[in-house]
Amino acid sequence: MIDILWPLLLPLAAASGWLAAKWDHKKQAKKSEYQLPSAYFKGLNYLLNEQPDKAIEVFVKALEIDSETVETHLAVGNLFRRRGEVERATRIHQNLIARPNLDKDQRSQALFELAQDYLKAGLFDRAENLCLELAEVQQHGEQALRNLVHIYEQEKEWDKAISTSQRLARVLGEKRDDVIAQYYCELTEEARAANDLVEAEAMARRALSADRRCVRATMLLGHLRVRQGELKEAVKTWRKVEDQDPKYLGEVVDWISDIYRAQNDEDGLRTFLRAGLERRGGVKLMLALADVLERNEGPKQAEEFVVEWLRKMPTIQGLYRLIELKSAVANDKGKQDLELLQTIIADLLEKQLPYACESCGFTGKSLHWQCPSCKGWNTMIPILSPVAQ
Repeated sequence: MIDILWPLLLPLAAASGWLAAKWDHKKQAKKSEYQLPSAYFKGLNYLLNEQPDKAIEVFVKALEIDSETVETHLAVGNLFRRRGEVERATRIHQNLIARPNLDKDQRSQALFELAQDYLKAGLFDRAENLCLELAEVQQHGEQALRNLVHIYEQEKEWDKAISTSQRLARVLGEKRDDVIAQYYCELTEEARAANDLVEAEAMARRALSADRRCVRATMLLGHLRVRQGELKEAVKTWRKVEDQDPKYLGEVVDWISDIYRAQNDEDGLRTFLRAGLERRGGVKLMLALADVLERNEGPKQAEEFVVEWLRKMPTIQGLYRLIELKSAVANDKGKQDLELLQTIIADLLEKQLPYACESCGFTGKSLHWQCPSCKGWNTMIPILSPVAQ
């Protein structure tokens, strides 16, 4: 009987084996299908709990399950970059780009991440090449242009920074004229350092053409006038700062004062300073006028003026100047006490940081047109320092 059935059982056994194998394959595929999302959620949970090391471990294991998953490679590469392991991130993204089966979106995303790796590593030439390609991709165009602007700023390629910023402005649908004006000012500085005054003036005027309120360009034009011996024109130029942005009038008052004094025009200087104080105020104008009064009317008149000012606007700079004036007419004992007090206040002045960034709060002793901290342009402003903080 068995001999008769055997030919019939063989095809049945083969079919059963084939079905079992197919079922097992589906089961494994289904298992793999559900393991990968599970790994994603687990890794995401670690990220949310600020445990990047464990997140990387989970994602690396996910790669062992399915090494073809593009999203997992991108996630692992980004984590390595965030952790500072830029070389490992770069290798992952480079290997990903080398795959022939990537679709257009996957390739552009991998290129974008690789560009970020190069930026992080300071490899600006490589990052620039990738960003130039990505700038043509709608998905990454805006960020690629921002990256290019950053690169050109770092490399001081101001012409490229200007053209790229203009392109970025069109993409954003908003103006970036104030930043572009600063790039022209950088070109002005370079031309002035090279003693090319014609080019320097042309760049400064382009800055003002881009942004008529660009204080820095006006300051630079004034210096160019001085270099050309046109002192009255320099004063006339610097006085325009008040109309552009009154906060910066104090930044040019010493330059204007020097020219008035060089021309022995104390009356003209006094008139300018009093008018400026009446319109705008400002401790630097007050100190300059106190100097004029001391030179022409004596320490007592200058002291009375400073005291009157301090009643309205107490500042450490004003207090220091008052002590100087009192010390000039004090007797020996009083002079010693005043000098001691002056030393204490001088220490306070030394610790003062008279400029602050409106964007990030960075403070410093010098006026930077680009904040050293947040890298924002036109965000640093002069600040007053009261006697009592």
